[in-house]
Amino acid sequence: MRRFLLLMAALVGFSSLATPAMAWGYLGHATVGEIAMANVKPATRAAIQRLMKSQSGLDTPECAMTSIDKVATWPDCIKGEKGRWAFQSSWHYQDQPVCGTFDIKANCRDGTCVTAQIARNEKLLADRKLAPVLRLEALSFVVHFVGDVHQPLHVGENEDLGGNTVKAQYGDAPGRNLHSIWDTTLAERAITSARPPLVRVYSKAERAEMSGGTPEDWARESYEISRDVLYPLAFGGKLPCGSKEPQKIVWTNAAIEQTIPVVDKRIQQAGLRLAKMLDAALG
Repeated sequence: MRRFLLLMAALVGFSSLATPAMAWGYLGHATVGEIAMANVKPATRAAIQRLMKSQSGLDTPECAMTSIDKVATWPDCIKGEKGRWAFQSSWHYQDQPVCGTFDIKANCRDGTCVTAQIARNEKLLADRKLAPVLRLEALSFVVHFVGDVHQPLHVGENEDLGGNTVKAQYGDAPGRNLHSIWDTTLAERAITSARPPLVRVYSKAERAEMSGGTPEDWARESYEISRDVLYPLAFGGKLPCGSKEPQKIVWTNAAIEQTIPVVDKRIQQAGLRLAKMLDAALG
């Protein structure tokens, strides 16, 4: 039921917004992939380019992986082929209740969650014995899911499908929900206004500061942002624990300004951590 409701929420979002509702949206995922591509070793970059040459073997011509931004967004693009790719719908998130305790083993039955799928696909990507087309599929899942786990509402939630059921106004603009604000609207503003731009070659010190940890660590960070920053800002300064959430909230201009740096840092961390992972698997 959780998977079905999330898919329905995504489809409703697609019909009502110019940008589809997905983790970080197209620009966010593309930026994570482009940061990684700018910071991997030359041998890793060459290996990625070789793998992309096998994309025709996936038989997804409407979602062809011809560049790193297409690699990064392929797992969302193929959601349109419901029957063929429905199995991966629960791989994009791992719910952790902001009014409960963080338990990385929860809500991951049989490995159907984002942290488990990052680990699984990283191993597949590194396996030189596999056919290139299978490694390309694994590459796309790794790139995409590293982005997903850094989106706070793909981990922290409050029985609201990660904010999908909370109608929201973004500043003066109505017609959104809490999840779509973080997926697209806020992320797009943060990325396009960043100075210096987020896609660049980072210094050794910057990489050391932002590229550490494991997928489990990254999930905990997202959970803590949801618990300590996102939900309190959305619901009047405190967690909506022990009471029913309001059906509609306003993500104020003050909240927008306060959270732009948070979004920028999560995108940077995702890109640099992904670069380190890709170097380990392909370099």
